[in-house]
Amino acid sequence: MALDPTDHKLISLLRENARLPVSSLALHLNVSRATVQNRITRLTDKGIILGFGVRLKTDIETSRIRAITLIQSRARQTNQVLHSLSGLPEVRALHTTNGSWDIVAELNTESLEEFDTALSYIREIEGVANTETSLLLTSHKM
Repeated sequence: MALDPTDHKLISLLRENARLPVSSLALHLNVSRATVQNRITRLTDKGIILGFGVRLKTDIETSRIRAITLIQSRARQTNQVLHSLSGLPEVRALHTTNGSWDIVAELNTESLEEFDTALSYIREIEGVANTETSLLLTSHKM
């Protein structure tokens, strides 16, 4: 499905604040409320908009230890590693990438002990060749 400039602007507005009323979105886009509602419905039905969520301040998150783990998988085992990682509650997001590392995993745990346990488990997953982990110390708003 091709998106036009109005769709892109609508998505941008919803990313900034998904709670904006349809009437406010219509004003920003210079279209009718019905047009906005129809576009949101169409974008949702087509799977372009997957849902609406809540973003919390970093210091409100219940998980206090946050990290990024770079994972190198053995040849042709990336999907197997992804499958194993997707079942871990400590893994908040997974990304495949190019370059030296095949997978980037975002980890959140309550304590350093839980973090150590999760990292040990990740390193033992069949198909994991190497890992490098960085703890996230402070987040800065862009």
